[in-house]
Amino acid sequence: MNSILVTGGAGFIGSNFVRHMVHKYPNYRIIVLDALTYAGNRDNLLDLEGSNNYLFYHANILDKSVVENLVSNVDTIINFAAETHVDRSIQEAGSFIQTDVVGTFTLLEAAKKYNVETYIQISTDEVYGSIDVGSFGEQSLLQPNSPYSSSKASGDLLVRSYFKTYNIPAIITRSSNNFGPFQYPEKIIPLFITNAIDDIPLPLYGDGKNVRDWIYVLDNCEAIDYVLHHGDVGEIYNIGGGNEMENIQITEMILQKLGKPKSLIKPVTDRPAHDRRYSLDCEKLKELGWKPRFDFETALDETIDWYKKNEKWWRNIKEKQESFRKYYKEHYSKLRSK
Repeated sequence: MNSILVTGGAGFIGSNFVRHMVHKYPNYRIIVLDALTYAGNRDNLLDLEGSNNYLFYHANILDKSVVENLVSNVDTIINFAAETHVDRSIQEAGSFIQTDVVGTFTLLEAAKKYNVETYIQISTDEVYGSIDVGSFGEQSLLQPNSPYSSSKASGDLLVRSYFKTYNIPAIITRSSNNFGPFQYPEKIIPLFITNAIDDIPLPLYGDGKNVRDWIYVLDNCEAIDYVLHHGDVGEIYNIGGGNEMENIQITEMILQKLGKPKSLIKPVTDRPAHDRRYSLDCEKLKELGWKPRFDFETALDETIDWYKKNEKWWRNIKEKQESFRKYYKEHYSKLRSK
């Protein structure tokens, strides 16, 4: 394994993974392809500029000619490229279908044409839908409930079909909710950290009792690295942190750690089809030899510290990016009193 194409490598999880790989494997050549849409940020990889084993290409995975040119010179594809936010998918589903489904098809066609050694599809626990009790295993039925999760499930099924039909050496990973450095501040943890820093309301959906399993992004990156080197072709691996928490618990922890009052919590009307609980059974990956390194509270402390130290990064988004400002106004302009 010498050359790896990382699509979506300027996004949140992708950029953390690229940094992990560039530093850990100096003999690998890491090539990033990213369209730099609203959540993709070249600054996320600024510290890697000039590294001997890192290259960046600004293009879309829907561009067949660019994709084929790059894939013809790599051994491995790791596909992080995706539209990822549920709220945005409810508002405008078309771009999710294009990137998450058609884009995956474009990559798979190139992988087939140039006989790549490994193709890893980065997916999400949201493809399983909501579960009241117990946990989803890799063989659980896919029951996505939002346009976003449906687009990711569709991509997963395409990957499975190319493995079965064309023997593409594919693996799928499905992780729980990630958090950590460089996460675009429309997601709950970075949004609430940065709002709390500025003493502005924290818009909490519904009753705040929706449950998510949280994993620190660096743990997820290490898990994907482990699957790349030890996983079996044709398999699916759930990646979770084992930290199931209600959104209200997360919110109150952030406020407590920042020394801010609970009065900053402002309920907003719940999103349509809001999944109540996600839970992953990750024994398959643990039996392979991986387990998370970071406990939740330590990782949350490190995340808060990162956003406190990198105000310029998130203020450029929250105060200057029109896409963020428009999104925030449309979703949270009418806060209810608690």
